[in-house]
Parts: sequence; structure tokens; C-alpha cells
Amino acid sequence: MIKAETKKVIVVLIGALFNSIGLNLFLIPANVYSSGFTGVAQLLSSILEEYTPFYLSTGILLLVLNIPVAFLGWIKVGKAFTLYSFLSVAATTIFLEIIPLESLSDDILLNAVFGGVILAVGVGITLKYGASTGGLDIIAMVLSRMKDKPVGTYFFLLNAIIIMAAGFLYGWEKALYTLVALYATTRVIDAIHTRHAKLTAMIVTKKADALKKAIHSKLVRGITTIPAKGAFTNEEKDMMVIVITRYELYDLERIIKEVDPNAFTNIVQTTGIFGFFRKD
Repeated sequence: MIKAETKKVIVVLIGALFNSIGLNLFLIPANVYSSGFTGVAQLLSSILEEYTPFYLSTGILLLVLNIPVAFLGWIKVGKAFTLYSFLSVAATTIFLEIIPLESLSDDILLNAVFGGVILAVGVGITLKYGASTGGLDIIAMVLSRMKDKPVGTYFFLLNAIIIMAAGFLYGWEKALYTLVALYATTRVIDAIHTRHAKLTAMIVTKKADALKKAIHSKLVRGITTIPAKGAFTNEEKDMMVIVITRYELYDLERIIKEVDPNAFTNIVQTTGIFGFFRKD
């Protein structure tokens, strides 16, 4: 358990390092904006520097923006998820202050593509190990649960605002290059982790009771258990069906490996959910 948590912390720190490299060496010097709260922090930093006598770096603003979100996530999403997400944000802030802010290329397209890809590697491996880069991830999860709308809707809305603001303030060419960076980021994250916000896990196991107890100790999710039988062995088993978010996939995989390494698990995309789950 301690080994797994240590590995998760190390991965989150590595992800934060990649995020900071993508920002300080590529996106920020080229005035190309990232997605989510990182893009908002970039925009606010640029606006403060250009239109006011004050200046705050992207890293500091990213941390400030995430403090109220961390409280929301702690209450509404889950303590462990929020803790690792805030660790990611704090580490990104530190790395952004340490890594020099300089451009490796004068070509804005190269900056947009390579910045987007490097940032996506950081975000992708962070998601893969059950954390997030904070900010919009947490807000989108809370709103999705409250309003029953896809998480992607909220990402699209905020990113659209970032692109429009970048175009209005710094020229529409910057907005178009921001679109290129966002596209590169999205494609790489999809390749590393998954593009689907909700997933359905179908777990065939002989240890359904132990597995159910372990899952409920970690995730607040309903589980449907269906009797199953092996086609070749005629062995009696159970199939457990559970719908999770992409952020919970790492925790579910770890639980299954610990409780029943021989379980057969199929993960499929979930496009919609009807009904509800009430924990008695």
C-alpha cells in the first residue's frame, strides 16, 4: 500500500515537471495558451503584466485559483483525489518558479505543438495514476454530478472562453495557435489515458464479496452483481458491473489486482447513464 502511494506521488511530481516544461519553455514565451485553469492563469498573468502595475506569475496564479477548488473537491469529490490533485498543482507552481522562462524556438507553431504535447504527457500520466492537475477537472466533476451533463461540456465552455479572450486581447492568430496546442494536448492525453469521462467496468470474479467490500471502501459507486458461469470449466462465478469516472480507473485497477489478480475485467466506454444510485 505504501509502495503504491509512493509511486503515485512520484508520478504526480513527474507529471508536474512535464507541465512546467511545456509552459515555461514553449507556450508562455509564445503567448500560446493552455487549457483549463492553467490557461486562465496564463491569461490573468498576461493581463496583469500588460494592463496593471502589478505582476503575478502563472504558477502563483494557478495555485491561488486552485485553493477554493481544493476545498470544493475535498467535500464533493473525495479526499484522496483532491489531495493528489492539489499536490500536482503545488508541484507545478514550484517547478514553474524554478524552470527559466525562455523560448527554445521563434517558430510559434513549433511552440504550440511541442508545448501542447509535453503538457499532455504530464496531464496524461497524472490522470493514468488516479489524480488530476486540479482546477477545471474538479469543478467539471462536481457540475457533472449535479447537472447530469457530460464533463466535456464544461471543458469546452471554459476553453472556448480562453480562446476568445486570447483572440480579443492578443490577436486572432494567437487564438488559432492556441487551438493547435489544445488539439495536440487532447490527442496525446487520449492516447496515454482515455478520452472517455465515464467508463463501465465488467469484472468476472470468484471473490465478488471481498471485491465489493474493497471497492466500496475506496469508491462511492453502485455495483450490480450478476451470476456467471465459465463456458469451458462450468465454474460458478459472478460478474460485477460498475460505472466509474476516468479518474477512478487507477484505483479500481489497483483494488482488483490486490483482491483477485485472476479476475477478468473489461472496460468499455459509457455514453450515458439513466437512473440513480442510493447508498442505504
